[in-house]
Amino acid sequence: MNKILYWASCLAVCTACNDFLDEMPDNRTNLDSAKNIASLLVTAYPDQTSCLIGEFLSDNIDENRHSFTYWHRLDQELYLLHDPTEERQDSPHGLWQSCYQAIAQANDALKAIEEKGNPASLDACRGEALLCRAYSAFTLATIFCEVYNHETAEKQLGIPYPTEPETTVNPTYERGTLAEVYRRIEADLETGLPLISDDAYKVPKYHFNRRAAYAFAARFYLYYMQPDLSNLKKTIEYATRVLGPEPSALLRNWQALGVLTPNGTVQSDAYANANEPANLLLVSSSSTLGGVVDAGWSFSRRYSHNNLTALEDCDSKGLWGSAVRFYQQSFQPGSGSPKKSFRRVTLYRKMSIDGSSYLPYVLVPLFTTDETLITRAEAYALLGQYNEAAADISAWQKNFTTNKTDITPDDIVSFYSQIPYYEPGKPTVKKHLSPDFIQLDATKEAFIDCVLHIRRILTLGEGVRWQDVRRYGITVHRRYVEDGVFVEVTDSMPKGDLRRVVQIPRSVISAGMEPNPRAK
Repeated sequence: MNKILYWASCLAVCTACNDFLDEMPDNRTNLDSAKNIASLLVTAYPDQTSCLIGEFLSDNIDENRHSFTYWHRLDQELYLLHDPTEERQDSPHGLWQSCYQAIAQANDALKAIEEKGNPASLDACRGEALLCRAYSAFTLATIFCEVYNHETAEKQLGIPYPTEPETTVNPTYERGTLAEVYRRIEADLETGLPLISDDAYKVPKYHFNRRAAYAFAARFYLYYMQPDLSNLKKTIEYATRVLGPEPSALLRNWQALGVLTPNGTVQSDAYANANEPANLLLVSSSSTLGGVVDAGWSFSRRYSHNNLTALEDCDSKGLWGSAVRFYQQSFQPGSGSPKKSFRRVTLYRKMSIDGSSYLPYVLVPLFTTDETLITRAEAYALLGQYNEAAADISAWQKNFTTNKTDITPDDIVSFYSQIPYYEPGKPTVKKHLSPDFIQLDATKEAFIDCVLHIRRILTLGEGVRWQDVRRYGITVHRRYVEDGVFVEVTDSMPKGDLRRVVQIPRSVISAGMEPNPRAK
């Protein structure tokens, strides 16, 4: 048995938690009414995301001139593929404690609902609590565990999955197996989905509304690969519930976004707006992500997305033609900064409680209709349903670019088959793929090349690329770039490299939990 000690680990991040930690869990909240239970669920969402971790571990970041600065040591540690020592916002430690605190709140709500006899009047709260618990566990598993593989998951380390409220200060748990974690996530998802009700919220975009819940389920089943590929059929089913019979009507209006000024936070404010139909679930997170990935800020110029990396996404060529056909254009300041990006994730600041400083935060859409469309396209492609995949890719192209032509399967195979494979000094949008869950023939590989290309464009700055790198066994090269020119590869992280699984926090290891393996 091992100790999570996530209540104690919170102390290392935020001393304001002291009053909360000093009370036994059963005494912290009086859950004697439906209103109080619903209020508790506001805190059942993690206040940290894996976005910065994902960006810095992926191939979206290069090292620029040595004389440039970086914001925090964490940024350098992540880029250099070291196990992070900083226990701050955006760190693995911060993500771990935030997700487990959210799980604890969800468990408290579920227990209170159970004690009331699980009345129908609390079905929406129960559904939300189950989805929240599943989402936090899924986030932890995709960072601190191996990629799910049905052949090995029964033997690989999972993460603790508590399902009861804490009644002691130092609860004990086992990591269990990755297979057990995914089975529990699936159970919570399938139980909670029918209970979700949009009528329960004043602002549904900040909660697991029905479309957000279906989008989560679609992504989960895409990652939960089964030998008979039945999971892909579920991905398509749930994505279709999000998108309806006419997906283009629900996608983001990229043309309207693109005509907005790239100055200030105008585009990023519009991108993360709760009134935007394409945004399914928004989260406000304590994070420096905006200042790091947004080219409009000078922070972290040493490790950033630059002109060379942009050739693979925001300045890339595709079936649509050149990047000038994107409605939203990439942005680079004229200050000599190497940073280049879309303006979607920005740095917001709010005053600390004591008024002594400003605290950075971001507003990030965890699920969108656009990304869900490409999730469905990937599932279609893996099942060999190429006409359906091409139709979804066409819908995306017509909405994201000025190219309004229909894309055929032959177009996709012809275009991506003739692109040379990426080399660090000669970057392209096509990288060697080596997934464990499926065999890729030439046609399937071309479709997956296309899907990964589009998803990288859609989610730039949001950390999602890291999951595609892991799932498809893509090698990450660490490139040193001087004034936009490739100089050398300083490190590489191929498939099978143990650093592709983030180490669990040091405080948890010190408490006795088995760490992820590392090379000797």
